[in-house]
Amino acid sequence: MKNTEFVLNQSLKLRGDQLQAVEKLVSWLENDNRFVTLLGVTGSGKTFTMANVIAKLQRPVLVVTHNKTLAAQLYSEFRDFFPDNAVEYFVSYYDYFQPEAYLPGRDLYIEKDSDINEEIDRYRHAATTALFTRRDVIVVASVSCIYGLGSPVDYAGLRITIETGKIFPRKELIRQLIDIQYSRNDMDFHRSRFRARGETVDIFPASSEEAVRVKYFGDEIERIERFDPLTGEVKEKLSLVDIFPAQHFVTTSEKKESAIQAIEGELAERVKLFEESKRLVEAQRVYERTRYDMEMMRETGYCKGIENYSRHLAARKPGSPPETLVHYLPKDCLIILDESHMTLPQLKGMSQGDRGRKQTLVDYGFRLPSALDNRPLTFDEFLALGKPLMFVSATPSAWEIQASGELIAEQLIRPTGVLDPKITVVKSEGQIDHLIGLIRDRIAKQERVLVTTLTKKMSQELARYLNDLDIPSRYLHDEIDTLERIEILRDLRAGTFSVLIGVNLLREGLDLPEVSLVAILDADKEGFLRSSWSLIQTAGRAARNINGEVFLYADRISAAMKVCIDETARRRKHQHEYNLANNIEPASINKAIGKVFSPGAEYIVKEKISVTKLEKMIDELKSEMEKASKNLQFERAAMIRDEIIALQEEHVELKVMGNLTDALKKGRGKSMASRGHGRRPPAAK
Repeated sequence: MKNTEFVLNQSLKLRGDQLQAVEKLVSWLENDNRFVTLLGVTGSGKTFTMANVIAKLQRPVLVVTHNKTLAAQLYSEFRDFFPDNAVEYFVSYYDYFQPEAYLPGRDLYIEKDSDINEEIDRYRHAATTALFTRRDVIVVASVSCIYGLGSPVDYAGLRITIETGKIFPRKELIRQLIDIQYSRNDMDFHRSRFRARGETVDIFPASSEEAVRVKYFGDEIERIERFDPLTGEVKEKLSLVDIFPAQHFVTTSEKKESAIQAIEGELAERVKLFEESKRLVEAQRVYERTRYDMEMMRETGYCKGIENYSRHLAARKPGSPPETLVHYLPKDCLIILDESHMTLPQLKGMSQGDRGRKQTLVDYGFRLPSALDNRPLTFDEFLALGKPLMFVSATPSAWEIQASGELIAEQLIRPTGVLDPKITVVKSEGQIDHLIGLIRDRIAKQERVLVTTLTKKMSQELARYLNDLDIPSRYLHDEIDTLERIEILRDLRAGTFSVLIGVNLLREGLDLPEVSLVAILDADKEGFLRSSWSLIQTAGRAARNINGEVFLYADRISAAMKVCIDETARRRKHQHEYNLANNIEPASINKAIGKVFSPGAEYIVKEKISVTKLEKMIDELKSEMEKASKNLQFERAAMIRDEIIALQEEHVELKVMGNLTDALKKGRGKSMASRGHGRRPPAAK
């Protein structure tokens, strides 16, 4: 195992109160404290603080966040911070997933259907491979990392170590590759496959973009090379290489046979139970489905839905915790929960997410009861693993605060010196007239406004009302597609309109330095979108502008409002004192407005495009989409996807019009030919 140290990119320096936050967190973690918290305001550089903690601790790290988009963003940032270390990405690899289900009321069985993203699967394998081969590893993951993954002992134990100068017969290498789920294909060479020609065996590891060439002299390995599978160019010569299994659910032949026997025993009990209950259809169903899976495992070592037998493959007891990515981590690793106020609730709720669906499958003979043990860890099981946890959030919940006790490092200073926005409470009576006055004042200063409402209907009606008053406004909600959403945010920044209205404006990506006013209607109506942390997060949207203000429209000051007001005032006081002591003049963030990716639409507007040219454009956009997905630029990939859909609709219209034109031309030609022969065209039927 490589024992390389983390080396942090030195182009950035700790500023504000980042240094004291890093020193506190490192000290607490080195003293074996279990729970610590970084409370960092929006825009204070929390990710850079995390990177410095990692560099000082020199431990492997798992960073968990609540969605793929944020995970991709963190992955990109950590790669910039640690260019020479192993920064890996581990999220759900499904582009599309339809879970297996049965609807008893309609007697409808829905087979599992999925579309696996091969590139993300490669990243997953790269992450687990790195954890077994080096120490300088940061794995950025979504909450799916607590789902059952397969035994780390078997995954590591079944690796094939290939070393130059060693006796390792070619036939034995091929046999071992097949045992760990690699398939032979001498023509179609891609991930998780190998090819054998003469004295050479080429292997395309599941975790790599490059392949490995093993050259033999008799039974001795003479040379190992890493090469580009597309061009054949040799990248480097190796003395040793480890090939890890092509699937995470793998096991030894002995364990596999033992697992099949255990499955057979459970099947016999289940069939007996159904037969005693006179449920012969269920008995026959579970017997046939399970026997088929067992035969597939015997013959190929794998079957569709093998994860449903994970308990038997790992020889676990019923109800015991599944083995997950967390079990692949070294004992001394650190787990960081980013945006913990959102990530923790997801970790707590995942275990109950699909149990009801699986229970129905078990009750009606589609699965054995052991399928219920193919599940995520419960939150108690996650905590029982004993790993130190670092919570990172601008608004940590009561659970994180209670767990951390006094071990909370605050990071309240922004590098720009901008203070948290001033908060004002206004009576809800006449709130719209009051808001309109504020909006007109901001428009005169060429600044922007965000307004949050309780319902989508209210946001739409308010946008319509403001537009009738010649106040350019738009509304944003979850039914607006990706491309239009990006365009709306860009137009707001560019000044095409001045007011953006929505129900939930907390989504990542709302980084809008031009916004100087945030208005929250019905702020006293307590609930998810009016909780204390939600109010603080929403107010933070005005924290990038030196003129930032927040107006809460309410008839009373709720408990959540009081927390928000008091906490914001405390932060403003601390920030102001710091600025005075360090002669810092606050400055609004200056961020360039990016272009909206929409070349196809612009092209169609500019000129009448041919079908052939349009088809070529669609092919080019598909390549761009795949490239963006490969680089984890999911926002860009989604935008290109929406553009392709629009172009495909245009393509259909052009083809229909083209076919119609061709038909008319042919009809006219036949008519002219008929006239030339002195005959009239046949009457239309």
